[in-house]
Amino acid sequence: MLTEDEARELVLAELARDAEAIDMDLAIAGVKPASFGWVFYWCARQDIGRPAGTRPSLGGNAPFLVDRENERLVQMGTGIPMSRQIADYERRLRHEAHARNTAAKRARQRGSTATDATGSDPRRAVK
Repeated sequence: MLTEDEARELVLAELARDAEAIDMDLAIAGVKPASFGWVFYWCARQDIGRPAGTRPSLGGNAPFLVDRENERLVQMGTGIPMSRQIADYERRLRHEAHARNTAAKRARQRGSTATDATGSDPRRAVK
């Protein structure tokens, strides 16, 4: 399970790779806690503190979502409101959890009907 500082390090490492590719100094501009972890907003370091809409500024800087449980780093999009993207991700997590629980339940059921406590197959028991 990640801490916020560890999540920040993941984002900073990703920003360092991006910064090298575009030759620009990038920085985390803000962090928003979420039920699953955090949403990290970022921009060009020179844009921090600059009023929104002021030109020139870096475009296309979609926020990063970091999941504390599975240490997943996901870059979100810019064309859909963040609240909707966060809700979609939370729905995805619930679906994944349900699928894991269903698979585990099926595995337990298969295991309990395949053998009895002695390890022998109950269908072959001599009566």
